[in-house]
Amino acid sequence: MARYVLDDQYTSSSGAKFPVKWCPPEVFNYSRFSSKSDVWSFGVLMWEVFTEGRMPFEKNTNYEVVTMVTRGHRLHRPKLASKYLYEVMLRCWQEVSASLCSLMICKTSSD
Repeated sequence: MARYVLDDQYTSSSGAKFPVKWCPPEVFNYSRFSSKSDVWSFGVLMWEVFTEGRMPFEKNTNYEVVTMVTRGHRLHRPKLASKYLYEVMLRCWQEVSASLCSLMICKTSSD
C-alpha cells in the first residue's frame, strides 16, 4: 500500500486524509482507526492545552513526523504540565495499540 504525506494531512493510497501530527503510528502505517487512536489524539490535545496552543511537531514536516513517531519519538513535556500530567500524555501515546490506554484514564486519574 503506497502512502503519501501532503500538506497537514496524511494521504493513503485509497485517498483518505489524516491529520498526521495527531495520529498514532497504526493510523498512518495501516489506516487503522479506533477509540484507542482517539486516545492518542486526546494526548496531543492535552499537549496543545499545556503549551498554550502550540502546533505539535511545529518544526517538522509530516514526513519527518511519521518517521519520528514510528521510531518512538514523543512530544516533549510542556512547561505548564506537571510530571504527573505528562505521564498521562505518555500513556496516551503508547505505541502498541493493545496497550494504549482508554479514556477511562481520566476517571481513574481523578480518583
